[in-house]
Amino acid sequence: MSKTVRAAIVQTEWTGDTESMVQKHIDYAHQAAEQGAQVMCFQEIFNTPYFCQVQDNEHFDTAEAIPDGSTMQRMIDLARETGMVMIIPMFEKADEGFYYNTAAVIDADGTYLGKYRKHHIPHVTGFWEKFYFRPGNMGYPVFDTKVGRVGVYICYDRHFPEGWRALGLNGAKLVFNPSATSRGLSSYLWKLEQPASAVANEYFIAAINRVGKEPYGDNDFYGSSYFVDPRGQFVGDVASDTDEELVIRDLDMDMIEDVRKLWAFYRDRRPDSYDNLVAP
Repeated sequence: MSKTVRAAIVQTEWTGDTESMVQKHIDYAHQAAEQGAQVMCFQEIFNTPYFCQVQDNEHFDTAEAIPDGSTMQRMIDLARETGMVMIIPMFEKADEGFYYNTAAVIDADGTYLGKYRKHHIPHVTGFWEKFYFRPGNMGYPVFDTKVGRVGVYICYDRHFPEGWRALGLNGAKLVFNPSATSRGLSSYLWKLEQPASAVANEYFIAAINRVGKEPYGDNDFYGSSYFVDPRGQFVGDVASDTDEELVIRDLDMDMIEDVRKLWAFYRDRRPDSYDNLVAP
């Protein structure tokens, strides 16, 4: 019998305050669960605006401990209530002066499984992330969840093929890429990079973006969230580029084995010839 995972992602506008933003996502999670979703991911730093358009110390106050912070505890309760695996991207405070762009993974029974810290940190106009975040230092973990082996790669990470491959080698079958991506030079890459990475690594990818304008800077987040299969094809329609949307898709996980038999990329790798790729 084919194994199908019903997966959900959501793209939302900033509400104006953290509490209402958290509540909005809780409401969307309940909607997803009512429609049978088994796993769900929110957008990058889901409970705040994308403040990296400016450099201001006040935003450090929005960071929380993971998993001990109050928002994460609510998300753990939410996973338990809905029976869904939850991927929760947040601004993490690990210690005084140690902050990360992080996504926590919670199993369907509310068990906190661990976290991924964004590795590649941009620092250009509109994306002043090095002001806030240290580079990730926990590798490329893959989490054994009720729906299978799940990985996370965050926003700017997607431009770097090495992490996608590391997740595949670590056993990922479904990778979530929560993002805050605005219209501009990289917008044409949005529907190019994740499908290409899904093909190269032969797993499903969920690409999640914000939508609308926010109070910092003039970036216009264009949504267009989607799922893509190991053949590089969109699973259903791509979400709106202007409106909030809950995207729920059925993923045929048996496709992974079929594709890996057809395109034996893992078999035909030549790591013995790749040493110069990681030379300083």
